[in-house]
Amino acid sequence: MCSSAGRTRLPVSLRGGTSSMPAVPAISVAGLTKSYTETTGLFDLDLEVPAGSVTALLGPNGAGKTTAVRLLATLLKPDRGHMRIGGYDAARQPREVQALIGLTGQSASVDMKLTGKGNLAMFGRLHHLPWRTIRERSRLLLERFDLATAANKPVQSYSGGMRRKLDLAVSLIAEPSILFLDEPTTGLDPASRQALWEIIRDLVAQGATVLLTTQYLDEADALADRITFIDAGRRIAQGAPAELKAQVGQTQLRLTFRSTGDAETARAALERSAAVRSGAVVQLPLPGGRDGLDALKTVIDAVDRAGVSPERYDVQEPTLNDVYFQLTGHQRPDEETKKNSAKEKTR
Repeated sequence: MCSSAGRTRLPVSLRGGTSSMPAVPAISVAGLTKSYTETTGLFDLDLEVPAGSVTALLGPNGAGKTTAVRLLATLLKPDRGHMRIGGYDAARQPREVQALIGLTGQSASVDMKLTGKGNLAMFGRLHHLPWRTIRERSRLLLERFDLATAANKPVQSYSGGMRRKLDLAVSLIAEPSILFLDEPTTGLDPASRQALWEIIRDLVAQGATVLLTTQYLDEADALADRITFIDAGRRIAQGAPAELKAQVGQTQLRLTFRSTGDAETARAALERSAAVRSGAVVQLPLPGGRDGLDALKTVIDAVDRAGVSPERYDVQEPTLNDVYFQLTGHQRPDEETKKNSAKEKTR
């Protein structure tokens, strides 16, 4: 993808700006429910997404993430609950909501037989845009998504990453202020994922609001301002990524020494720091932010004064993986392996 310095920028009308939107949350949901059975669907979801931000919906397969997106995009009708999208009542004013939003679903919505330019034209006409507007926006979007050289090629010749970028471009043809992205990078190679991340960041920086579902927790950590975890159709936690990670544990410093004797000498020097030793490794908690940097320096100085030196040190922060496994109660793959091994030994 081109560097931002040489990249064609979207004009104000294609930046997802919020100047025409009311000064209210972009998405406001209360008690949203859509049940398929007694245990499947979405139940009593409360959600608020500020304008110009990214909120990620996370959870296991079948948790209700796609159902939530389809409800908010007015593709499904809720059993009960209230949704306001861009200040409009989604139940009473669906057309006004539809005029504000763009949707990229899990499956590509583009026509494989048409060209990239042809797909943009088709979706532009579906939105009743005049031809002059379609041509100008298509040109800008194809350049912005690095698809200009493939504009006249059939989409069936595109790579997976190119198709997903075209999918996102198509969702922007009508200048949406709010974007729903349902697992937009599933199946993409790392380079294509990074390219789409950069595009999403640019759109939000220019004023767009994004509601994102993803199976990649690192993706949510990299993009989202706020995260809502749902499981079995119900919200189980929400907050900023840093807040959620802080709930499951502290940052840990691990010092690895040449011998257990050196490690014990270091542990004794750090006794007031809640340091614990396991073999040749000493581990202790670190505070966050600037305090953590000061504490790290203090630890290294104390160990140095004790006359021993670690062969290496690692700072391990809690991750969204830790949050996911703790909140959902699912076992990590390594824990499942250990559990199965223990069962085998008892047989």
